[in-house]
Amino acid sequence: MTVIPPGTSRRRVLRSAAAAAAVPLLTNLPTAAAAASPAGTSASGQTVPRELVYVGAWQGTQVFAAWFDPAHGTLDPVGAVADITSNWTTTHPTLPVLYVAGADLAGSVTPYTIDAATGALTPHGAAVGTAPSNTAGGGLAFITVDQPSNTLLVANFAAGLAAAIPIERDGTLAALASSVQDTGSGPNPRQTGPHAHDTVVSPDGRYVLIPDFGADRVFIRRFDRKRHELSADGVPGDGYYATAAGSGPRRIVFHPGGHTAYLVNELAADIQTLAWDPTGATLTLRQDLSTDSAAFTGTKSAAELAINRDGRFVYVSNRGENTLLVYAADPATGLLTLIQRTAPGGTSPWSFALHSSGRWLLVANLVSDTVNVFSVDQSVGTVTDTGASVSIPSPDCITFAAVRT
Repeated sequence: MTVIPPGTSRRRVLRSAAAAAAVPLLTNLPTAAAAASPAGTSASGQTVPRELVYVGAWQGTQVFAAWFDPAHGTLDPVGAVADITSNWTTTHPTLPVLYVAGADLAGSVTPYTIDAATGALTPHGAAVGTAPSNTAGGGLAFITVDQPSNTLLVANFAAGLAAAIPIERDGTLAALASSVQDTGSGPNPRQTGPHAHDTVVSPDGRYVLIPDFGADRVFIRRFDRKRHELSADGVPGDGYYATAAGSGPRRIVFHPGGHTAYLVNELAADIQTLAWDPTGATLTLRQDLSTDSAAFTGTKSAAELAINRDGRFVYVSNRGENTLLVYAADPATGLLTLIQRTAPGGTSPWSFALHSSGRWLLVANLVSDTVNVFSVDQSVGTVTDTGASVSIPSPDCITFAAVRT
């Protein structure tokens, strides 16, 4: 197992950024017939369409694409498809549109039209900034689409705020509708101010939860879906869940049952099971588990978090110890039990993405410049490295597109 040396900074790993900038943009892609990846065939003999996958490059200047075959779990690279900084990406739930969260001073999100035959990206309307003029801005950490309200929710890490952008019917972005500023700091040198890292809508759609890396809090904001409005006003209780000082909240997901949430703290490298009370809009700690092994003595750094569709298994990546972890969620209590700890196929699993079928897990290993494919045993939740991978400079985010061929 390869371990990142203690003290390695997430912002030190730039050796691949220069390589990303040097990759020529595929402005002259092959014809649709040549570029489109052919469909695969499942074990039952059914034709399974291949899907486009988009990968951002950490502190690079390009977005990359690949074809994924969900019948066999293989990846075929397309190459660079857009010249833009990309801290996170997400797709429109029904339209062939990719949204790219940049690192510019305005903290902009840029929409692109996806060419379903080649994977090429072309601008689709104007970019929308999220950073107020009185902040340093830039450095978006996460974006996601709330489909019921047609809203793009944004976590602006550098400015320490969350924002809501309405999505038009054609997938273009309207003007910024609202933003809410976080407050607070922590004891770690990287916690001199608030740094919003995630945005997750509560199961009833009334709130947005914002893990803030810098403030050691998960802020709970009221969300008006009709107005695309985030607000700190009118939230019962304190309006936040406080972690231990220096924890660095990074990711949160809700269990499908709606009354349990799981929180990963980056600096503490732990995963917490939280009870969610929708009436009081509160989170209460029920369980706290370290994602480090007992023998690990290096720098702590947990990263990504996901839950499978039926809520039986929770997945976490640990960049400090360079591992993937799988937990079983008790169906009655939601409490977690570790069932697997394994190598991520490369070095520094920055993020990962579960395929909609539940059969595959794609891992963005930033330091080794690879996206690795793992199969998922859906009966027991464990993952297995298939050996399939593609080389992409400093991959930091993986997004399955809504288009297939």
